[in-house]
Parts: sequence; C-alpha cells; structure tokens
Amino acid sequence: MILFPAIDLVGGRVVRLARGERAHMDVYSDDPAAVAESFRDAGASWVHVVDLSATLEEDEAVRAANDAAIRAVCAVEGISVDAGGGVRDLAAVERLVGLGVRRIAIGTALVRDSAFAAEAAREFGELVVADVAARDGEVRVNGWREGAALSADELVARLAELGYRHLVFTDVARDGMRCGIDAAAYAHVAEVAGFPVVASGGIASLDDLRSLAALGPSVIEGAICGRALYEGSFSLADALAACSGEEQPC
Repeated sequence: MILFPAIDLVGGRVVRLARGERAHMDVYSDDPAAVAESFRDAGASWVHVVDLSATLEEDEAVRAANDAAIRAVCAVEGISVDAGGGVRDLAAVERLVGLGVRRIAIGTALVRDSAFAAEAAREFGELVVADVAARDGEVRVNGWREGAALSADELVARLAELGYRHLVFTDVARDGMRCGIDAAAYAHVAEVAGFPVVASGGIASLDDLRSLAALGPSVIEGAICGRALYEGSFSLADALAACSGEEQPC
C-alpha cells in the first residue's frame, strides 16, 4: 500500500484545513520543498499535493506562488508527485505536467464537465486520477463547498466508463479531523468502482493504516495522510512500515 504524505498549499505555504473549510486553516511550513525532502528522507516515494488556492479560485498571485511551490516539490529527487486542485480543463492538466507532476487528480469536472473528464482520461491515460469527495454519501464539488445532488456510489460507478482506473476517495466529514477511518466504507467504494482506491480523510493512528493495508492491494492502492503526521500522532517511518506490513514485533 502506497502512503501519500500530504502537502496542501495556499499561497506557497503548507497548510491543513479541517473538513475542507478555508476558515479553519493551520499553517505548518513556508517551505514545501523542504517538507517534501523530509518525507523522502523518512522513506516516502510519493507525496500528494493539493493546490487549494486553485480549488478555491483565489487570485493569480497566490496561485502563482503555489505553482512555484509545486515545481520545487517536483524537483526534489526521489519523490514522485500526485497533485490536484482546480483541474477543470486540459490546460490545467498540461500546466501540472509541465511542472513535473506524475499523477493528476480530477475532481469537480467529473460531475460538472464529464466530457472534459473523459477527454483527459483518453489523452493522458494513467497520468490522471479520479478524485471523489463525499459527505454522508453525497458528492461534494467546488472545493467541497457545494453538494452535487449525486450519490457517491452513482459517480464512482461511472468512473470506469469515463476511462479512469485510479481513484482518490475522501470522506469530507473526517478530513483533517484525526478521528479515524471507516475501512469498510473504502472497501465498498472499491467494489463499486471495480478497481482499488486511495483512501483519504481522518487517519488518526497506525491502526487506521493497518486496517486499510489488511484489505489488500485489490481494494486499497494507497492512503493519504496529513494532519496526523504534521502533529506527531506517529512518525512517517512507522506509518510506512504499517503500510508495507514490515513492522517489527514488540
């Protein structure tokens, strides 16, 4: 199971939001590349970067700072970057490719512009990833600020038809809250999708990671972890060991 330590960006700074709410933002670093280097040095091979400024449609100067940060993170040797946030046209995909991103998450457009979402999958294949967020079973879009009047199961069931074979699924109510995960819910999402899922939202302990890893690679491709790492709930090295099943017995 791949562990994706998270780097969420606003104005070039590393932040975390609670339940995706801009008003509840904690800043952890002004140097995203240094954060990525620390993740690499602890053994991570991927990082998950979210351009929150693009997602929230903030001004151009703030978004330019995020572009510079993403480029710097992509330049860190030994790290591959999975990134998303505000990817709603082919130009945005091409921009991220130009910055060095290896996997690109497409979210709101899966609902609002399915023609583009399908075109992106045809054009870029394995480079693009479906990014579905839900609260209480309903899909959330536009930076999780709006309901889509669409069930998560309905959207997830469409993904293969749109050309997607990778999925990040976020439980919005748990994201950034360190309240624990519902492993069975991710197993259900993978069953509906017909392919493995990357779990996101609420990881609070190593047991959460162990429970996901125990579902196996046909169900869980990976897990995204943010606040629990930044606030010291466990070390990245221990998290990677839990994901790989290589923990040493006590």
